[in-house]
Amino acid sequence: MRILLVRLRQIGDVVFTTPAVHALRARFPDAHLAYLVEPAAAPIVARNPHLNDVIVAPRARGVRGLVADLALGRRLRAQRYDLAIDFHGGPRASLLTWLSGAPVRLGYEILGRGWMYTERVARPRELRKRHSVENQWDLLAPLGVAPPDRSAYPAEMPADAAVAAAIDARLRDAGVGHGDSIVVIHVSAGNPFRRWPASHFVELVAALAADDGRRRIVVTSGPSEHNAAARVIADAQRQLGIQALYEREQATSWAHTIGFWWAVASLDYYRNYVPNMQRVTRGDLANYARTYLERKPYVVGVLISPEARKAIGLTTEQLLPKAVVP
Repeated sequence: MRILLVRLRQIGDVVFTTPAVHALRARFPDAHLAYLVEPAAAPIVARNPHLNDVIVAPRARGVRGLVADLALGRRLRAQRYDLAIDFHGGPRASLLTWLSGAPVRLGYEILGRGWMYTERVARPRELRKRHSVENQWDLLAPLGVAPPDRSAYPAEMPADAAVAAAIDARLRDAGVGHGDSIVVIHVSAGNPFRRWPASHFVELVAALAADDGRRRIVVTSGPSEHNAAARVIADAQRQLGIQALYEREQATSWAHTIGFWWAVASLDYYRNYVPNMQRVTRGDLANYARTYLERKPYVVGVLISPEARKAIGLTTEQLLPKAVVP
């Protein structure tokens, strides 16, 4: 048996079809399984051990895209697939599934496109508390595949050895050790309605980092969201700094702390101390040293109680040397 699987567009959606790919291999161990994907998602299934072939369908617009899809459809038809399963249901995926010419074509019951399939599965339009893996698994029921089992059919994404080595090197250069717990947070999404507010990401990153000192948070994004990712990191670091500052304060010393800062500077200065310090760059420090410290007279002061001075045997002569050469 020759089976064609179709899932275009989003990378994450392709990842969530991999349990179904494994289940199909278990159900049809001798079948030829081919997967049709767009270029961005091709690496996800390129090394999948349950597939025999991965077909990449570049995406083009207008007449050029339609001509390319018709040519691809002829290539698919020449492969003489016995079964085609459309996990996507979009206009292009439906067309390519139909153009494959497979005598059995499984897809969702979709208004205006359902006729392209020989067997249709209902897909409720309302939101359901159901994982995407389960939604796509509905298409396997007509084939006699048992209900999804997470332990038997997990999501699979075999890594490229060269890419894995490059990631290891980059993490190592960033100070991430093998014993560290790594959490990867992707702050962007293809569609605006899928994007979480940036403030939510800031709270999540700060909470995860504060909960475990050995946890390392890796924030990623697409090219268009690079600045948003940088802001999330900066704001999370600022929030962590403020939390650390307040956590160091004890209730018994709070009144003294407030009184001290009110007297010597201001409460605004105290509240903004950490974010202001985080804005200081190495260049700022170097410039300060050149302006106020290098080759300038200075005074050394020691604040110590008489009891502590006596305990360590510190003499007046030691505190006041005869000459200090800058």
